[in-house]
Amino acid sequence: MTRPPYDAPSAEDIAVVGEQLGREARGVVGIAARAVDGAPAVVATAPRLPDGSPFPTFYYLCHPEAVAAASRLEAAGVMAEYNALLAEDEELRAQYRRAHEQYIADRDSVGEVPELAGVSAGGMPSRVKCLHALIGHALAAGPGVNPIGDLALARCDWRGAAGH
Repeated sequence: MTRPPYDAPSAEDIAVVGEQLGREARGVVGIAARAVDGAPAVVATAPRLPDGSPFPTFYYLCHPEAVAAASRLEAAGVMAEYNALLAEDEELRAQYRRAHEQYIADRDSVGEVPELAGVSAGGMPSRVKCLHALIGHALAAGPGVNPIGDLALARCDWRGAAGH
């Protein structure tokens, strides 16, 4: 089993993520995507937190401007639009299912947690539930992996993404 590509977090990264989140950064195993200024944008989080809780959201969007942009899309009702697209487009559904499978494989490469078997994030594979999670996955995995995350990222007003 190979690990997904991400940077090991430095002590400075962990401090920045804590500031971004306004709380202690828990279970961070890597910086999965950075903003153009080098700040962490997405963290890879252990599937079991230090307190023993299962944590399904492997790719966690942490950059405040990206989080705010995802929130604005959600408030505008974009999730309903993307759910309708999924219902209409068989190929999009197939791509979204593959994104779900990759997400699980990436998380399982860090550690398998029985309580999370078959569970990814953001509503995958059948619906759009959280654009924060889907944008985080798109930023971490790169273009072409998570089609709904890619659509949301292209539509949001955050332009700080590096390499996407």
